Amino acid sequence: MKTSQKGISLIVSFEGFSAKPYLDSAGIPTIGYGNTYYPGGKKVTMEDPAITKEQGVELFAEVLPTYEKIVNSKVKIALNQNQFDALVSHTYNTGGSETLFSLINKKAEEQAIRNWFTTKYITAGGKILNGLIRRRKAEADLFFSK
Repeated sequence: MKTSQKGISLIVSFEGFSAKPYLDSAGIPTIGYGNTYYPGGKKVTMEDPAITKEQGVELFAEVLPTYEKIVNSKVKIALNQNQFDALVSHTYNTGGSETLFSLINKKAEEQAIRNWFTTKYITAGGKILNGLIRRRKAEADLFFSK
């Protein structure tokens, strides 16, 4: 599967755009739409030159398939587009969660999956972040939307 425009919009709305490298809330050098590395695997550094919004869109488009591949390989059950998009957003932000993939693969009850979405991966640098709470809720809502 591939991420739909709705899924892409969700990701970029939470990531925002930065032309210059910055340290994300976990202290990781980041550029563009939440990119911590470039195609080929080179990590973003604070010394990297600024990029244009167009370059940011290209960078995002080149890196997104990495996260689609993770979701496609880890989830063994059929997903609808909203479920896939929600998982790609989560994986783009967190790198993916074996526990979440396991809950989905064993078709856990909605409340267990929703609870997991909204209570995990909401901290960075040891602090609970409202932006991550909002993102996890948006991902859970998308996952369970029809």
